This record gives sequence, C-alpha cells and structure tokens, in this order.
Amino acid sequence: MIGFVRARRVGHPGDRTKRGTRGLLAGVAGLLSLPAEAAELPDRRKMPLAESLRVCSAYGQAFFFIPGTDTCLRLSGRTRFEYAYQPSLSRTGNNAGTTPGDYSGFQGRARINLDARTQTAYGALRSFIRLDTGSRTGFATMHAGALNRIGGAFPATGLDGFGRVQQQLTLDKAFVQFAGLTAGRASSFFDFYAHDFEFVVASLGSDIASTNLAAYTATFGQGFAATLSLEDPSFRHTPVYSAQNAVPRAVVDSGSLVFAQTNPVTPIFVGYDADGRPSGLGFVDTIQRNRMPDMVGVLRYDQPWGSAQLSGALHEVNHGLMDSAGFSGTHRGSPVTLANNRTPRAPSSAIGWAVQGGLKVNLPFIAAGDTLYLQAAYGEGTALYTGLPAYNGPWAQAASAVQGAAFSQFFNDGVINPFTNRLELTTSVSVTAALLHYWTPAVRSAVFGSYGALTFARGAREAQGAFFALTGTGPGTPGTRFFDLSQVLRDSYRFVVGANLIWSPVKEFDIGVEAIYTRYGPSSGRILDLGRFPSQGPAFVNNPANPVATADKVDAIQVRARVQRDF
Repeated sequence: MIGFVRARRVGHPGDRTKRGTRGLLAGVAGLLSLPAEAAELPDRRKMPLAESLRVCSAYGQAFFFIPGTDTCLRLSGRTRFEYAYQPSLSRTGNNAGTTPGDYSGFQGRARINLDARTQTAYGALRSFIRLDTGSRTGFATMHAGALNRIGGAFPATGLDGFGRVQQQLTLDKAFVQFAGLTAGRASSFFDFYAHDFEFVVASLGSDIASTNLAAYTATFGQGFAATLSLEDPSFRHTPVYSAQNAVPRAVVDSGSLVFAQTNPVTPIFVGYDADGRPSGLGFVDTIQRNRMPDMVGVLRYDQPWGSAQLSGALHEVNHGLMDSAGFSGTHRGSPVTLANNRTPRAPSSAIGWAVQGGLKVNLPFIAAGDTLYLQAAYGEGTALYTGLPAYNGPWAQAASAVQGAAFSQFFNDGVINPFTNRLELTTSVSVTAALLHYWTPAVRSAVFGSYGALTFARGAREAQGAFFALTGTGPGTPGTRFFDLSQVLRDSYRFVVGANLIWSPVKEFDIGVEAIYTRYGPSSGRILDLGRFPSQGPAFVNNPANPVATADKVDAIQVRARVQRDF
C-alpha cells in the first residue's frame, strides 16, 4: 500500500511546475549516469534533453525516468528558517518571578527527498530516502535536547554554546515498499495526527517520525487496510526511574578507551534483619536493553470524507542486573555480603501497551483543504505512545517546559519496587484536537489543543521513599513534609493550546507565525519551587520553623516565526 508511510511536509497541496524542475533534473540525471554505468547507458551528450529526461506520469507530477532504466525518480526538498521567543517566566501560584535563561531560539534546516519507483508484476517497487540537516540554538525546546540523547545531533562543547547550540545531520527516512511490505527507517505506523498542523510540536500525542521497522500492510478494498509492524523500541524508551547514578565507568574496546559512562541505578533491598525488616541494599542498573521489538497493529479506513485509524502497541520495559560498579549498602552496620543478603530476583521486565483512536475529517464545505483531527490515546508503560513528553522532553527522566521552572515533570515508564525488584508500570492518557482552515487559497491557519495526565503505579512513590534514610536519594521519607512536597515521581497533568497563521504568496512558499500556551502541574497538592529557591533540601524543609516556597503549576508561552520553501 504505497503512500501509507507518511512523508510529511507543511505547504500547499498541489503539483510542482515542470519548468521550475527541468533544469534541476538535468543535473541530477547527469549524476545518475557516472562512468560506473556508462557502458550500459546511452550517451546522453548525443541525445536531445527531451529523450534523456522523459517525464514519468504514472506516479504523479515531477517524476522522470532515470536514463537507461524503467525506474521513475522524484527529487524534492525543503529549506526553513525559524525564530522563536519563549520568556523564562514561571508563574507558581503563591510566588511569581523571572529566572535567567535563554529567551530566543534560532533554527535553519534543510531537507532532501529522493523517491524512486519501478513498476513490477507485483505492483510498484518503491524506495524513499530523506536526509535532514539543521542548526539550532537557544532554549531547550528549540535545540531539541532529545536528539542529543538518541544520537541524532551534535551538541556544542564550548562554554557558552553547551546545551544551547546544536548541529544535526540525520537519516530521517530510508525505506523500501513492495507488495505490502515496508522495511527500513520510516514513521511509526502507530502515529496518526502527529503534529501535522504545528510548528512547535507542542500538543500531546505520538509522533515518532523516524524509527526502524518491518511491516506488512494488507488492503481489503472499500478503503480498509490493516498493518502489522515490528518496530525498533529504542525510539520509544523513556527511562526507568533511577534514584541516583553509579560511579562513572570506562567502556574499553580492544584496549582503547571508547567513552566514559555514568550508569543510572536505583536501590533494592538485599539485606534484612532477624524480623524481616530491610536493613541493607544494593543497586540495580536501570538502563533499558533492546530485548524484543515493539509490536504495532493498525486498522485504517480511508474515504473521500477523511480517515479513521485504530492503533495498538506492545512495548517491553526492562532493566539490567545488579550494578557491581555502583554496589554499596549496609546490613546491621556491616557491608552486604553473600553470607547475609537475600539473593535478588533476576532482571525483570514488563510488557507495556497502548491504544489510540484517531479521526480525520475533510471539511470542503467550509473551504477547500479544511481538515479536522480528533485523537485519543491510553497506555501503560508507554508514555511516548500517548505523547506526554512530546514538548517537555522525550527520553528524559524529568524535564521542564521552560528554563528555571519551579519543577520538572517525571516521565518514567516504570519504577522498580525495591522490596520485590519488580517493575511497576506508569499509566498515561492524552486527547488532542486540531483544525486547519483556509481563509483564502493563499492564507490558512490552524488551532489545536490537547490534555494529558500521567499516573505512577499505586504505592510506587512510597516504596521509593522507604530507602531514603539509607541513601538520601529519592522522594524523601514518607510522612515528612519533604516527601509531601518533593517533585520526584509526582503524578502530573499538562494541557496546551495554540494557533498559527500562514501566508503562501507563491505555491510551496510559506511565511507564518505560531503561538502556544502550555501549563503543567501536579495532579494534587503542591511541589517545592526549586526555580525560585533551589536550596530547599530535606533537613531545611522538614524543620517546621522554616518557610518553604511551593508551586502548583508552571506556565510557558512560545511564539515562533517561520519562513519555508518546499520544492
């Protein structure tokens, strides 16, 4: 089912002019007939351009035959400039103020697409390649810290540039489609709306534009299709909760130091007194391994009025062994040993799952191109399937929407129970709506909004607090004021609303501006405002004579301007 894998772009629908493309195609055709293939290809220097560059109309506009082959190729791309302003203002309920940080962000991006198709007895054989590159600076949601964590970008190392200057070069797409098979690097089949109308990528919802997968799509006629996809779990991992880091360890390959790594670890009880009360502990490596692929299933229905999709996914959450580099603990005043400990369980895993329903409705009776999206998702151990961390920071244990914020949201898919060494999964839910409207053929705008909530397993926070007296890490000792106000593993919510306005004076050329407002906070109670007063440690907070600064929400506003040309 060619075309089921999305290769999204923002811009006017429609075909490109032949005249604007022909000169470029001539140069590409020259590159495609280098000396390695000269013996098999005709000498184009003796051929008229019309013969060496034949238009291929079987797959739409802007395709041409690669000289000497029956393969049709389309070359396209994009250039983009963006500037954004996000004040570091953190409104915190009973306190308000500004905190130092980056207010501005810049971004320059480029994209090249190659789409090659050959007709066979089994239908079209398609290969698609997309290369993305960019330079981003400024605050966290502009320079995309998540791309650093997954190896998709190169951060600056200079004192003034670290954490705010980033260069990116990624293989965004590279897949083959043939007779229902899709294999390679493509957008996750689970996704539906995936921020199609947005600049900032602020609303909630799954949006994994680049993952490695192998999928089969069966079409049943009348617009019905079903897909089963095995997908790389690496791009869906959010960290298992870690209370602290182990000592840094050096990773050596063939006698040479490759890199130094600090393993996140969390304590589990391995020593008990005569009455069975925990008195000693060790540390479990919480880094997730790739042990099984994500399994994604999709049912889809496409009609002239729009589309409907039901998606489901299974995703393994796991952790490693006892971490010997970071192992420590006591047992009635003595180190934990093989003689006095209780053997911990083997590394545990849990199967998370997610479901999502989406509806896309075309609204031509309002204006040509008008579209409404509605989407909802629910998951356990699958925050990146419901999209809760989309704006604040995917793949981070905890992140904030703005520098100097009162607190950070925790996005862990699982928490290890220190008494049982079992993983307890986190629940998340999100709902999203987006509407695109064309005021004129050259002027369009979108409005969008979403709400989501994340809830940790019942009792998980209290269990993590049980070792606070031994390690001084985690949410604090249950029953204390510090525990009640700590931001660690707090259930949270977030909502966002936004709108943009885009003018396209020429086809495939956009000038636009977008504004978003987002708020997040604890689902109940208040949290220590560490942006205003970072030195509120357990001893200070637990002293009832000391006043504390608290917050019940964080607000963020971002305005972003864009100039973009697609070709």
